[in-house]
Amino acid sequence: MIENQYPIGKFEERRFSAAVQQECLAAIRFLPNMLEAAVSGMEEPQLQTPYREGGWTVHQLVHHVADSHLNAYTRFKLGLTEENPVIKAYDEKAWAELGDVRSLPVNLSVTLLYALHARWYAAIKDLDDAQWARTIVHPATGKARPLSHYLQLYAWHGKHHVAQINYLREKRKWQS
Repeated sequence: MIENQYPIGKFEERRFSAAVQQECLAAIRFLPNMLEAAVSGMEEPQLQTPYREGGWTVHQLVHHVADSHLNAYTRFKLGLTEENPVIKAYDEKAWAELGDVRSLPVNLSVTLLYALHARWYAAIKDLDDAQWARTIVHPATGKARPLSHYLQLYAWHGKHHVAQINYLREKRKWQS
């Protein structure tokens, strides 16, 4: 395994319960705060450092989280308003190389995440069991998965990338 590619472990879906739901909702709600704290005080050379050998830079990671969670928000909205929609996949590696990622500062994506996660959290915090059971289909697998699965996945995703940044900070002994 590549050194600390998964500092919090790989994603593992758990049985969906009230406790898991609340934990994941809190992760969605507070991800922008956690990400902002992870990059706080970093200077440009630090932001341009890959978090691991062959990995994305911290700069790319921050923009990736915004890109990914924009897609996630849309996927949830589709799942709540359409019957078993097939969602749109995207090439996250290609997105990480686009001009906006290369040229814009990370604070724009952090700011975007604050607004996005406020909307996302408001849209899903009061879902009932039937709504959590609504499904979306990812074209890569062709499988219908419930929104409860995606809640857990994206809660993990945000924490995963924050942990990668924090791991790099600790490894390099960068102060916040």
